[in-house]
Amino acid sequence: MADKPKRQPYLHEVDLMRIIFIFGVLLNHTTTAFTQQMVDAEGWAHMSLLATHLLIHFTRMGFMFMSGLVLTLNYYGRHDWPTFFKKRFAGSGWPYLLWNFLLLFMATVLMQPGFTWAKFGPTYLIALLHGDQFYMYYILVTMQLYVVFPAMMWLFRRVDRHVAILAVSALIQLAVVATIKYGYPHIDRSAWPWWFAAYGVNVFTYQFYFIFGAFTARHYQAVVAFIRRHIRPLATITGLMSIGTVPYYFWNRQVLGLTHDAAVSPHQPYMFIYDTVMICFVFWVGLQYADWRQRDIPPRVEWFVKTGSKVSFGIYLDQTIGLTLLRALLVSVHVPDWGYLVLIPVGYIFVLAVSFGIAYFCYKVPPFGLLIGRPQWHILKKNRKGAIAHDRTQSVPVSPTTK
Repeated sequence: MADKPKRQPYLHEVDLMRIIFIFGVLLNHTTTAFTQQMVDAEGWAHMSLLATHLLIHFTRMGFMFMSGLVLTLNYYGRHDWPTFFKKRFAGSGWPYLLWNFLLLFMATVLMQPGFTWAKFGPTYLIALLHGDQFYMYYILVTMQLYVVFPAMMWLFRRVDRHVAILAVSALIQLAVVATIKYGYPHIDRSAWPWWFAAYGVNVFTYQFYFIFGAFTARHYQAVVAFIRRHIRPLATITGLMSIGTVPYYFWNRQVLGLTHDAAVSPHQPYMFIYDTVMICFVFWVGLQYADWRQRDIPPRVEWFVKTGSKVSFGIYLDQTIGLTLLRALLVSVHVPDWGYLVLIPVGYIFVLAVSFGIAYFCYKVPPFGLLIGRPQWHILKKNRKGAIAHDRTQSVPVSPTTK
């Protein structure tokens, strides 16, 4: 009798990385909500939040990296692309359609500015096409990734020198973000097709992070060894660049004369380097968790990390509800700007609790799993395996070598 194929080890470090990235996203959006309540635009409290915004803005690229990593872990070596498209688009497409509708319905019922019943249909259609409502751009970018993913896997199979692929991708990414920051503001893009003008939802804007994730999946042990061996310089660079985001923000505003939105854009050369080293540092933190888990980790901590990882996609999707409730509460709170600064931890915990709670409810109670890409109904069983970009993490062998 032939031996059964050896099951690959579960990558527990990936679970914690998902938690860090999604919690970072919620912190980013929570601080924005508090910033919007402050009245003194030049006050130290308001400026402190603005200046530190870039420090936690690495989470977007972390999500892109995770998408490339987990997709490659699951699908490298498979060639049944029709099944791949069916599963992936069902797993992300249904939540995208449903959450856009539900959140738009909620915004219209609450009579939020810009949302009316008369414009409900057109607004919904535009939101689906552009991904410009309720932080849904990530889902739209991910679905574009599904389209190009077979070609990406073909490239890794065709070209043996994977380090060269990563290096070329990094140079292209550097050129892209430099063009976005220094070139685009001086170019009239009004006649451009929307997909090119709105670079924030263009899959190629994030191509390095997908490639980086795929590279890591194919050479997992080598990447792990590199990070462990070089963690001191990586941590030092990460720490210095984190602090450096503050003067970098003021340089953008006062020297380059950029708007706040442009100054905190993730599409900048500095942020490209910062995001990359931060992803490596978060990876190391995940490895520390995996090491801890092998010793004497409290069961509640393990449950929280594993469960949070499973519902992280749902947390991203439903975060607008928690943020909307937070904004409603903040309207009734009348404190000085420094008071809002002090209340950020309370507001952050509130948003985390609401978002986690809704996602966990959907995960456990049928048929709401469909909302977070984890359907419970047997009729959808065919779509459950690999339903979302952040699913299984032990599907293929990991190579100890680099190319």
